[in-house]
Amino acid sequence: MKLIIQPDEGLTPVLHAVKRAKKSIDIVIFRFDRPELEKAIAAAVSRGVTVRALIAHTNRGGEKNLRKLEMRLLGAGVVVARTADDLTRYHSKMMIVDDTLHVLGFNYTRLDLERSRSFGVVTRDKRLVKEAATLFNADSTRQPYTPGHDRFVVSPESSRKLLTAFLRRAKSQLLIYNVKVSDRMLLRTLEERHKAGVEIRIIGKVEKGLSAVEARKLAGLRLHVRAIVRDGEAFFVGSQSLRKLELDGRREVGVIGTNARAVRKIRDVFESDWAASQPAVPSQQDAVTEATPASAAL
Repeated sequence: MKLIIQPDEGLTPVLHAVKRAKKSIDIVIFRFDRPELEKAIAAAVSRGVTVRALIAHTNRGGEKNLRKLEMRLLGAGVVVARTADDLTRYHSKMMIVDDTLHVLGFNYTRLDLERSRSFGVVTRDKRLVKEAATLFNADSTRQPYTPGHDRFVVSPESSRKLLTAFLRRAKSQLLIYNVKVSDRMLLRTLEERHKAGVEIRIIGKVEKGLSAVEARKLAGLRLHVRAIVRDGEAFFVGSQSLRKLELDGRREVGVIGTNARAVRKIRDVFESDWAASQPAVPSQQDAVTEATPASAAL
């Protein structure tokens, strides 16, 4: 298992994976503005790689740019499907290249790759790759998805259950990157862990009700990552914040792992970001709430 750290590594890991593809590429797209990646995808098709793209039915910018991307990819020989419109957003970022799965917290955009803190996880775990392929096929054909892996975190089907269990297992420490922690059930879970003596630190925003837990605003970079390190032994990286909308109303994908090197890297980056950041200033009302369409934009 390998960890991708943004903005340190940029597009390079994704671009290299696409250029090395031998048989197949399945890619899920929510936002996309990287012409060099589009060129590499077209080149993969030209050398005989089967490329399938699943493009979100919409994002905050609307359908115009997504439709243009769809037509360009079709022209290059990519098999393109659009997600259904049954969920508020299809916000997941995932790519399967041959026998390797990439679960990403970042979009294929300059903003996410060059100006934002985020992570991605690359794994060849056969069960995870198979589960990701099952999800990709289900969403591409607009069929129901039934979760089949306890470390593959998918909203809305399994994320609430798996992330609640992940947090409840904390014995000593939780280091959390999250755009906004506001889900009431998970806030209660964090409060329970805090009362049990677990150290909890959060880089991001926290809803009222968890005032005893220190939160800081990320300094110098846009916060886009969703990640948790538990007890220095396990991690979660994905696209879902601890918000009701992202747990229950959108397609989000994440992964839970115990790879010691990945855990250590995420923890080290967190500690560095924590040291450079300032305490968050609580506000009476956030500019963006879960109920508004804009909250689905990231």
